[in-house]
Amino acid sequence: MPRLPWRVRAALASLAAQAPLLALLAGCAGLEGLQSEGKAREVKAPLALWPEYSPAPLRREENPAARRPVPGLAHIPSGSMAAADPLTVLDADITSGGAAAPAPKSVRRPVLRDLTGDGKPDLIMVVDLDRRTSDLRVYTVRKRIVTRVLALRGVLAGVELAAGHLVIREPTKDPRYVSVTDYTWDNGEMALWDLTLDDARTPQTPSQAPAPVPIPTPTPGDGL
Repeated sequence: MPRLPWRVRAALASLAAQAPLLALLAGCAGLEGLQSEGKAREVKAPLALWPEYSPAPLRREENPAARRPVPGLAHIPSGSMAAADPLTVLDADITSGGAAAPAPKSVRRPVLRDLTGDGKPDLIMVVDLDRRTSDLRVYTVRKRIVTRVLALRGVLAGVELAAGHLVIREPTKDPRYVSVTDYTWDNGEMALWDLTLDDARTPQTPSQAPAPVPIPTPTPGDGL
């Protein structure tokens, strides 16, 4: 094997001598700016308690979105809830379950909006049971029959309509947040679309409610 020129051998020897120092400098450069965050938390998989148990599906009377024809009401050939009397519909629905009809002063102003996407308005009703709890119900017309498609009871911090969705806002134990339940019409029923938390917004802005229609005051010259 031919010997390398002495200049090459000298250069290789110099690099070999500097290798430990270069490695040390490289390590210092890599550690610069790093700080210890303390002991890392140990990651463990969730511990399932009683995994052999599972809840039974909701019975029809427990499902808030179960469709239920309202008995004792005339058929509506037009398919529009605008053709029905809101209080008559509400009273017939509640009394058919064995409860008394609500006092008229506890019933909020009826709202007509298309939630089913058929171009015809559906009926949204709310009964304030006390100063905290309310009962919300939604009605539509299915094959000319007035049908309840949603009935839920809760603390209504807000009820909103957005792009065909019915959004229910309820308070949580943390006053900074509300629980938001989103219902939409899907495959012939009001289905739960989403359940999230949102920042609390109270009270609702007055612009969300329509302005009241002014009632003219009669004058002596009106012949009344």
